[in-house]
Amino acid sequence: MARHRKTSLSGQDDTAQAEAPVRGRSLIERAAGRFDFNAMIARPGPLPPEPARKVAAAPVAPAPTATPAPFAPPPGAEPEAASERAAPAPFAEPIDFRPVDFRGEHHPIDREHLREQGLIVPEGTVTTLLEEFRIVKRQLLVQAGDLRRQGAGAAAQRILISSPHPGEGKTYCALNLALSIAAEKESEVLLVDADFAKPSILSALGLPGGPGLMDALMDETIDPASCVLGTDIPGLWVMPAGDATINDSEYLSSSRTPRILERLTENAPRRMVIFDSPPALAASPAAELAKYVGQTVVIVRADRTGQGALEDAISLLNACPNVQLLLNDAQFSPSGRRFGSYYGYKG
Repeated sequence: MARHRKTSLSGQDDTAQAEAPVRGRSLIERAAGRFDFNAMIARPGPLPPEPARKVAAAPVAPAPTATPAPFAPPPGAEPEAASERAAPAPFAEPIDFRPVDFRGEHHPIDREHLREQGLIVPEGTVTTLLEEFRIVKRQLLVQAGDLRRQGAGAAAQRILISSPHPGEGKTYCALNLALSIAAEKESEVLLVDADFAKPSILSALGLPGGPGLMDALMDETIDPASCVLGTDIPGLWVMPAGDATINDSEYLSSSRTPRILERLTENAPRRMVIFDSPPALAASPAAELAKYVGQTVVIVRADRTGQGALEDAISLLNACPNVQLLLNDAQFSPSGRRFGSYYGYKG
């Protein structure tokens, strides 16, 4: 059987314990006989004063971080009823939802000058031309709504008007389309002259010159909204082409271009922007602008635009996902559709 031995308690003879046979002592007892453990233990000093006891409060759940602090009226102000105070906004930072303000001077548009050029005359009689562009604009506006729902952003509000060659009627169609959209009750239109080499929008409308799109691209201190001209036609705004430069394509391909275009439709989802660009096969800015628009309309002149030129123009403008064709100066209608005479019908 194993041999057990009791350890002496305090007050007993430690000398006898030290003289006990080594074999009968435990490891702790053997170590205590060789090392002085008492010398290694620090003597206890005076105890620090007992701190005052605090009454522990019941645990309180932390308040939600989104809940703002209660409103404290300034000294001297009359207390306001709780029902009269509006609920705090969920976001602390102020958000400006107002559309960008065009503060340019409003200029009168000579209606007779429009009539002489064969353009739509606001407040005029219903004509075949007016009805034709009503159909064109309706299709473009519907497509813009579809693009917006698909997440195209501000690009859904931009339409590029171009053609393969000069003389095919792109400016004529851009003007009529802008005049037609301006007649909408819940939309407005900004017509941008993007034909920097040969601008013609201002002369067609009888508007004075001034800084425009290219000036805003070249000078970062210019707010593009300040370059927009107002007209006495409700819903119609015009932006000139601006200063001419041989580096127009390079400026359009810079990182400043998307910021400028965003500025023109900032907080204005019902504002359409129409760009009258140069012919696609004559100048490169049309292909650069096609990167930033949701729709491109290529003007095809009947009996003049060749199929090869049309295909080349579409290829250059393929950065825009939606390229459509508009037949101009046709002397016949394949569907037999005619407009204009109905409103003068008496019977």
